[in-house]
Amino acid sequence: MEIISTLRAGVLELKLNRPQVFNSFNRSMAMKLQESLDQAEKDDNVRCIVISGEGKAFCAGQDLAEATDPNGPELSKIVSEHYNPIIERIRNIEKPIIAAVNGVAAGAGANIALACDLTIAKRSASFIQAFSKIGLIPDSGGTFFLPRIIGVQKALALMMTGDKVSAEDAEAMNLIYKTVDDDEFDSFVIDFANKIALMPTRALGLTKKAINQSFVNDLSNQLELEKILQTEAGSTNDFKEGVNAFLEKRSPIFKGN
Repeated sequence: MEIISTLRAGVLELKLNRPQVFNSFNRSMAMKLQESLDQAEKDDNVRCIVISGEGKAFCAGQDLAEATDPNGPELSKIVSEHYNPIIERIRNIEKPIIAAVNGVAAGAGANIALACDLTIAKRSASFIQAFSKIGLIPDSGGTFFLPRIIGVQKALALMMTGDKVSAEDAEAMNLIYKTVDDDEFDSFVIDFANKIALMPTRALGLTKKAINQSFVNDLSNQLELEKILQTEAGSTNDFKEGVNAFLEKRSPIFKGN
């Protein structure tokens, strides 16, 4: 079972489960993750998704044994059928997705973590743009997200050198949301994901949609999009509940619709 799927109180954890190879991707795990994300998108019981790794690593990227197998998929197929669809799902699913980075995140594993809406890492975790070490370029959205998050110079430096970035340094350069001490990591992720799952899920999804579009819109188009999405959010039951709770001076109980 390459993906361990657990749903609790609106939080779906998808755990990469090939610990013997540091959760590196083969075709089977990539396809299973895509399938799991598709199911999560359609399931109204899922209000927050957490992607994590089993064992000591988050994800070491591509399983090179598969990539170099004469009978295995070619690089073009690996990128187009394995990683690109995963990144597109992470960005386009209108539900919050958290990367819980429990160990090293290298290559495609690092870029999958950084493509998530919020990335939380153990203090002992690290991020490596490992592609240059084997003569490749960053994929899985790395060349799109990294320069936008940390700037062109730092992005290129990480990509060209393949240097390891500690979780603390990643947080300091705004590469990730938060670093948490190892012994507090699991409980923090659970509490944080539960908090997000109790928020107005539809509004969070529309916020994510607006942020995605801001990468390509000019100001006028973005303002118009905000109007459209705000109108959509205003038609939800959660908006009505939020207003009523405010007027009644109580905490809202959002249902995610």
